[in-house]
Amino acid sequence: MNEANTGFDGFIGQYNHTIDSKGRVIIPLKYREDLGEKFILSKGLDGCLWIQPLSQWQEFTARLRELSNIDRESRQFKRFFVSGAVECELDRQGRILIPGPLRRYAELEKDIVLAGMDTRVEIWSESKWDDENSFTDTNMDQVAAHLSELGVRI
Repeated sequence: MNEANTGFDGFIGQYNHTIDSKGRVIIPLKYREDLGEKFILSKGLDGCLWIQPLSQWQEFTARLRELSNIDRESRQFKRFFVSGAVECELDRQGRILIPGPLRRYAELEKDIVLAGMDTRVEIWSESKWDDENSFTDTNMDQVAAHLSELGVRI
């Protein structure tokens, strides 16, 4: 997928869904077109899962290949993302099957949140999502100040 030619503006929005007893979850229609026919599901940071279009996954793994295979932390970082990643396709109902190890990692049981994060979609347990997003204005001011120190301008 070449985002420049398809009008891809990034994944946005938040959708609350449930995961069924077999580990299947409906991917919102809004995300399906930009994900393409096949896409990658992997562990993400902060205890969530990431869904990435193949093109984004390929860019991500290209950067991982630049990391040293000699450095232990680099190997662990690569292993974390790549070893449990799976290629997904939607079924006729617009669902994917989330493998057991990934469900356990993200603590997905019933109520989940799919959140657009620009180049990827994150899948969270609803309780973890609520905890992760319990920011106050003061928290966000501190985050903004830290990002400013790093040179990020909004």
